[in-house]
Amino acid sequence: MIVLVRDEWRSRMQSHHDRVAAHADAFVDRRSRGAKHPVHDFLFTYYSFAPAKLKQWVPPFGVSLEITAADLESCPWLQSDRFIKENGLLHLDARRFMQREREFAAWVVMLCTRILGRAGRFTCYGLHEWAMVYRQSTEQVRHQGYELRLPAAELAAFVASQPVCCSHYDAFRFFTPEARPLNSLQPTLDSRPDLEQSACLHANMDLYKWSSKLWPWTGSDLIGECFLLALAGRDLDMRASPYDLSAMGYETVKIETVEGRAQYEREQRDLAAKAAVLRQKLLTSCDRLQTVAIAPVC
Repeated sequence: MIVLVRDEWRSRMQSHHDRVAAHADAFVDRRSRGAKHPVHDFLFTYYSFAPAKLKQWVPPFGVSLEITAADLESCPWLQSDRFIKENGLLHLDARRFMQREREFAAWVVMLCTRILGRAGRFTCYGLHEWAMVYRQSTEQVRHQGYELRLPAAELAAFVASQPVCCSHYDAFRFFTPEARPLNSLQPTLDSRPDLEQSACLHANMDLYKWSSKLWPWTGSDLIGECFLLALAGRDLDMRASPYDLSAMGYETVKIETVEGRAQYEREQRDLAAKAAVLRQKLLTSCDRLQTVAIAPVC
């Protein structure tokens, strides 16, 4: 058991708060006003981890905190029955780890291992967002209130002129019916481990989903890092999309041009390199969780 003294873990807690709190609070504020953000809301709707939980710093399994009564009062979530306090130290209680959580950790290990062992394909250029509006009418377009950068006919012609090769099921399932046959792959939920690869923007953003589904066992430091990566991925996703978000300060990545596709690939490679580090961290964390003994049901 690694022990963190008070100054160290409280410093980590502050760093985590600085990473995520402004984004979580902004979403809660928008929701209270019925307002929407076409880029950032995705991090709290598609990824269903609660904003309040995202802000709560917790240690990962195997790390113990030097803690006082005042600490517990200021961090009430650390008083949940997931934790146990002994001799002035607080840590996650392995007896609260469920069999379904261990099985999910094993699945994440399998998925991460396969993706890390598979070459990334940097040739999609973010066309999935274009395929989601392919041959749609103005009334059907998902982000109402934001103009498309190209007329519908030009947009459709561009999509049809490109090799569409989306490997991510949760992106592909939002393709329009007319766009689906254009994709060289037909990903399904079951084929996820066989198709997902390290260049995919959404597969890398999903590190946030997989790490947060194992909260609190994976710990907030890793979840916070994965959140920021997902935020950067979503930013690139929408800058390369067919929507004109320039009025919101987003610099367009014009993938309909050779120069724009080269820019997309550069940014995609940078995100993939960062994701590889986090994917290995998540794999290591989940591999450790597989060894937790499940307490017998009384």
